[in-house]
Amino acid sequence: MKYQSSLLIIFLGLITSSIWAQDLYKRNASADVLDYTFNISLSDINNEISGETLMTVHMENPKDTFALDLIGKGDFYGMELTGVYEGDSKADYTYDDDKIRIFPLLHSDKIRKIRVKYQGVPEKGLVIDTTKYGQRSFFGDNWPNLARYWLPCVDHPYDKAAVTFNVTAPEYYDVVATGIKKEESNLGNGYKLTRYEEPAPVAMKVVTIGVTKFASKVLGEVDDIEVSAWVYPENRLEGFTDLEESVKILNYFIENVGPYSYAKLANMQAKTAWGGLENAGTIAYNEKSITGQKPIQRLMAHEIAHQWFGNSATENDWNHVWLSEGFATYFAILYQEMVHGDQMRMEEAAIDREEVIEYYDKNPSPIVDYSIKDPKKVLNRNSYQKGGWVLHMLRHKLGDETFWKGIRLYYKTYKDSNAMTSDFQSIMEEVSGKDLEGFFQQWIYVKGYPEIKWSWKYKNGKLHIRIKQMQKHHTFTFPIEFGVIRDGRMTIESVKVEEKSSSFDIALESKPDELLIDPKVWLLFKER
Repeated sequence: MKYQSSLLIIFLGLITSSIWAQDLYKRNASADVLDYTFNISLSDINNEISGETLMTVHMENPKDTFALDLIGKGDFYGMELTGVYEGDSKADYTYDDDKIRIFPLLHSDKIRKIRVKYQGVPEKGLVIDTTKYGQRSFFGDNWPNLARYWLPCVDHPYDKAAVTFNVTAPEYYDVVATGIKKEESNLGNGYKLTRYEEPAPVAMKVVTIGVTKFASKVLGEVDDIEVSAWVYPENRLEGFTDLEESVKILNYFIENVGPYSYAKLANMQAKTAWGGLENAGTIAYNEKSITGQKPIQRLMAHEIAHQWFGNSATENDWNHVWLSEGFATYFAILYQEMVHGDQMRMEEAAIDREEVIEYYDKNPSPIVDYSIKDPKKVLNRNSYQKGGWVLHMLRHKLGDETFWKGIRLYYKTYKDSNAMTSDFQSIMEEVSGKDLEGFFQQWIYVKGYPEIKWSWKYKNGKLHIRIKQMQKHHTFTFPIEFGVIRDGRMTIESVKVEEKSSSFDIALESKPDELLIDPKVWLLFKER
């Protein structure tokens, strides 16, 4: 989403040798959930939901225990189990510490069919509230690990699965959910059943439902993918206007990155805690963002970019969430650059650079920060803006053609799967033929950026530039450009900085009128 922002290198080898050391989620070692069917019943009598979840699990070792996340019953909130089954038999299980641990039966094989029945009032995850117009509503808002509050599941992005939602709700509500609509049936008792199916594997952080009174419209179609808007009836015209550009944005990413993974692209006005939430194929936009004034181009581009980066090619570890947020941040800039030109790229990159600097002053930490153990805390300006800046500098380092070739290969390789930073690095090294170890180490695993003090003078036909890095914790290696201004025209000169203090001589026929540092905004740095 969630649109809002030396010695370390030596130690890094020890850290990465145990890649999961800081991921506190205990994984099912031999299990892979292939599909979920979530049967959810909602009512207006109270906020209690009842559910039955069916899942198909492939067990490499059939005799292993299989664990699911589900927040247990408290004084008011939480879920009460009413039955756990394997196939047609009652399962052997325990339920404590918000974990359902299911032990294998004597006849368990590699493909296990699990069924969980439960009921309760969700505290989080499924937001049961009223819209800004007072209409009762139900919205899934799972990021990062809140699905467990209303859905029994493996609530970690490493295990993705196909999803079906069967939502039973009062018949006067409209229902949208992850997947393509397969059924809408009046049950004859004042309730309606709506079924959505998503065949592509999805992480639980980005599955959702939206249940309220909606106005909906098909906005267009791209490569047989229907693009639609689901907004509050009171915002019908504003919502349809604000969201219509999603058709062009979807087309941009299909053409430039690769095939779209999901059954549809719905844009939903919602009660979400975020400005936008990139639910797979059913993006939620905060209800206050719909105004009719089209102020959300970057927000839409960000959330739609997530369909490729974060949803389809998914980080395998929360500490590497920049593979989701940094990518969405930068690809939103790339879309704006395509629409508005290079000046927009420079302006947006400059804004993000200032936000990185401001954040670092109070939070000196690297992008991949192994001290973070709570997934809720991985969202910050390092994973968003600094992650985007890493891609920006990588693009400049490799050139547009190689950069885009690498992006397309990365997506093709990890589509509907999971990746780590090292996987992305390997792909970019493969397509460029360059050793990028130093680049990734200093920008991803080392905190901060170059803090530069510089000066220049012109003498005897030479431009003499002195550059000193003022930060103490690390010496960065980087190219930096200077804009040489003479007679109102600018030429670009580039030098490569590799030391704490560096001097460069550039032959020039005459003294510049002015010298600008990084005039095209390609380097993450702070001028001192």
